[in-house]
Amino acid sequence: MKPMENENEKPSQSRANTRPVLSVNIQEAGYEPGKLQIQDIVFSVAPGELLGLIGPNGAGKSTTIKTMLGLLEHAKSDIYIAGDPPRYAYVPEQPIYYEDLTLWEHLDLAAAAFGLPESHFERKGNELLQQFGMDHVRHDLPGGFSKGMKQKMMLMIGFLSSPEVYIIDEPFIGLDPRATKDFLGLLNQERERGAGILMCTHVLDTAERICDSFMMLSNGRIVSRGTLQDIRQAAGLPEGSLFDCFDAMT
Repeated sequence: MKPMENENEKPSQSRANTRPVLSVNIQEAGYEPGKLQIQDIVFSVAPGELLGLIGPNGAGKSTTIKTMLGLLEHAKSDIYIAGDPPRYAYVPEQPIYYEDLTLWEHLDLAAAAFGLPESHFERKGNELLQQFGMDHVRHDLPGGFSKGMKQKMMLMIGFLSSPEVYIIDEPFIGLDPRATKDFLGLLNQERERGAGILMCTHVLDTAERICDSFMMLSNGRIVSRGTLQDIRQAAGLPEGSLFDCFDAMT
C-alpha cells in the first residue's frame, strides 16, 4: 500500500449536500450527578472531512469522546454514526492490549470482532504490517514494544476495518517521522474513500496543515468552530497561526 505523495494534501472530495457520517449533540455530560464537565457540544463530520478537536488540558476533549462512545452514565446526548450497525474505529491515546496475544493475534481478534472475512483480514493485515514497518514483529508480544510500536499497533487495528468514522485521540505521540508520514498517507486514503475523522491532538502545527476544520473547547464548551479562517476571525488574528488563535482564545 503506497501513501499519497504529499501526506499533507487535503482530499478534494466535495462535501456539499452530503449527509454527515457523524453527528453529535451533547446537551450535558459529567462523571457525577450534578457536576457537569461539558455542555452544548454540537457538531458534525461530513464524509471525507477531518475535524481537529483541540483545547487545553481539562477543556473537555476526553469527556466529549467518552460521551460519544457511550461510556458516561451521566450524559444527555444524541449521537449518530453512519452504518447499520454504526461502523467506527476508536484509537485511544494510551495503547490497550492483551499481554498474552501477539501483534498478529491482536489483528486477528479485531478482525473477528469486526466480522471481517478471512481473505480481507489476511490481505489488509499484511498490508498494514508492511506499511507501518512492523512485519518483523508480527509474532511478538506487544509488552516488549516501544511506545511508538504500541501506538502503531493501535492505528493498524483502527485501519483494519475501513469504518465510516474514525475517532482518534492523540495519534502522533511516540510516532517517528516516517511512521507519522505513513499514518497521514493512510488517513488521506480513508478520507478519499469517504470516511469522516475526528482527531483530538495537541500537535497544532500538524493539525493546521491537515485538518479541514477545527472545534476548540475551553472550560467544557465550544469557543470556536470552523475552518482556520473562521478560527482566525473569531480570535481577531487574520494572519495568525492555529497556535496563536489557541493561545488567544483559551
